[in-house]
Amino acid sequence: MLIKEYRIVLPISVEEYQVGQLYTVAEASKNETGGGEGVEVLVNEPYEKENEKGQYTHKIYHLQSKVPGFIRFLAPKGSLELHEKAWNAYPYCKTILTNEYMKNKFEIKIETCHKPDMGENENAHELDEKLLKQREVVEIDIAGNLPTKEYQEDEDPAKFKSEKTGRGPLGEDWKEKLAANPDCPHMCAYKLVSVECKMTGFQSRMENFIHGLEKRLFTKFHRQMFCWLDKWIELSMEDIRNLENDTKVKLDQMIKTEEVRGSSVE
Repeated sequence: MLIKEYRIVLPISVEEYQVGQLYTVAEASKNETGGGEGVEVLVNEPYEKENEKGQYTHKIYHLQSKVPGFIRFLAPKGSLELHEKAWNAYPYCKTILTNEYMKNKFEIKIETCHKPDMGENENAHELDEKLLKQREVVEIDIAGNLPTKEYQEDEDPAKFKSEKTGRGPLGEDWKEKLAANPDCPHMCAYKLVSVECKMTGFQSRMENFIHGLEKRLFTKFHRQMFCWLDKWIELSMEDIRNLENDTKVKLDQMIKTEEVRGSSVE
């Protein structure tokens, strides 16, 4: 098992992030769905257990063209699907991704806590000493440079300026300026990602590949969230739930009728 903790600092508040995250998930899902591939939402409903309550979702990610060629070569027909079950008890969220073909040989677990700090908490997930030694910390700068093939100018925090909040663009030293101004909203998403992929001869390669993919996804997602700030900053949670319901209907249609779209890892 390979464990990494990704820390993503953002110039928004913990309260704002809850709406921004859900808005961006809905919109990004539509950008990745079509031609029999993308996101299928099976369940999206409130849950309550013990002392915890939040929103439970179950999605299927159909990934045929979104995995590298060597995986498509090895994978049996119909096995390139991930089931995602998520328990969003914000500000804590847990997500489990599994593959029905690989059963208990494959699991990605993502535990996220959102805190009003600059990413300096060295044990936000309260790990024991054994896990702390296994964990690698990876900081993600949403305003950093991307490879040319992944770059989109309208999703560049270094160029975006919010008309509604005045935030941005984020210069090279934006984190230092943010830390020096206590009046500016700020927070950090601490994402603890545990990957286990028991493939004889391929385990290390696959676990490292998946972590590389997760870092890429986290980077793109949070760049989009910030650059779409003016689209969601005035939305309520009721607006978000209505958007999610509309998005589910659209995804069901798009996966059948639209062309393949979205990111590839080739």
